[in-house]
Amino acid sequence: MKKNIKIITDGSCDFPQEILDRVKPSIVGINVAFGEEHYIGGVEIDEETFYNKMRGCKELPKTSSPSPERFLEMYNCEEEEILVFTLTSKLSSTYSSAVLAKNMYLEDNPGKRIEVIDSQSGSIGVALMILKCSELIESGKTMDEILSYIEKFKEEIIFFGALDTLENAIKGGRVNALAGKLINALNFKVIIKIEDGLVKPIDKARGGSNSLKKALEYVQNNVNNQIQRTAIIGHANCPDKAMKIKKILEENLNFKEILIAGIGPIMGTFTSEGAILVSVL
Repeated sequence: MKKNIKIITDGSCDFPQEILDRVKPSIVGINVAFGEEHYIGGVEIDEETFYNKMRGCKELPKTSSPSPERFLEMYNCEEEEILVFTLTSKLSSTYSSAVLAKNMYLEDNPGKRIEVIDSQSGSIGVALMILKCSELIESGKTMDEILSYIEKFKEEIIFFGALDTLENAIKGGRVNALAGKLINALNFKVIIKIEDGLVKPIDKARGGSNSLKKALEYVQNNVNNQIQRTAIIGHANCPDKAMKIKKILEENLNFKEILIAGIGPIMGTFTSEGAILVSVL
């Protein structure tokens, strides 16, 4: 029997279509701007347009958190209990907006229960958490039981990636421009791990194929109970690369399911075009 729990997340979450179809989460858009041009990511600008525009910009697009009012609109629903997943609070103030909206809403609607979760993750990592929570809701778990599972999910989730370029990290001032250009010129690709709410560079490899191979080695070395796990491959406007990664995973690991998602404007601003992310839960 399905429990009366509504799932809400923000626009930083990158969903495979299969999860959108199954879970039907409500999504609060996050703002992205190219100079004076403002859009709600995933609503007013699609992935292909976003990457095309970003390629031609000297400056990094700017992202900003949704207002509490956007969350308030979502909270005004018929469900008695609401579960809200946000991008890690270490990279965004979206969590704070969701909590502020919760406090405002409950003043006038004390009968509802709203739980706001700092995912300590983002993109496909949040999509995996939401998929697992939807399955728990379907199985009849209570909100308190689900919250207990979520803490386990935060500990167990595996999330690695390979960046094709440091261009956006240079534009954003996160990497010294000279060092970043030298790394790019030498064709070094950076391997990243998303952990404890932060994106951490952990390794590097020369060439795209070597970097993907190394990222997949990190995934393989950190996964157990494969048959019970779902994997999502996220790609920054490079679907052919994602399909190759899926084939490699299918040949080497026995996952319950492997899904593919496009990386949208919010995470794509940080990863740059050509990035591959792999998350397992």
